[in-house]
Amino acid sequence: MARIAGVNIPTNKRVLIALTYIHGIGRTKATEIVDKLGIDHSRRVQDLSDAEVLQIRETLDADHIVEGDLRRNTSMNIKRLMDLACYRGLRHRKGLPVRGQRTHTNARTHKGKAKPIAGKKK
Repeated sequence: MARIAGVNIPTNKRVLIALTYIHGIGRTKATEIVDKLGIDHSRRVQDLSDAEVLQIRETLDADHIVEGDLRRNTSMNIKRLMDLACYRGLRHRKGLPVRGQRTHTNARTHKGKAKPIAGKKK
């Protein structure tokens, strides 16, 4: 099993798909990395040499923010908004949708499970 950016990526998958297991790498960035290094799109991780895995590792370290650093950046940005007490920060603090979605109905994923209200039978 190849270990890149602190993540064990699956060996039996194609390199493009396996790279998406790393937080911060999607299909587009994975394609860019593979094209830059000249690795064939149909190759599997188990077929890569140690040198190629090392090249992928170095490319990620040099050009991309992934895994822990990315998570830390995101949480620091949210914390900054909350400390500023701007509208977006207040929405984060209250656990409501931040980007203008309706909350009269829906928004259940962000608000959590619906809480029953006592005495509202009629």
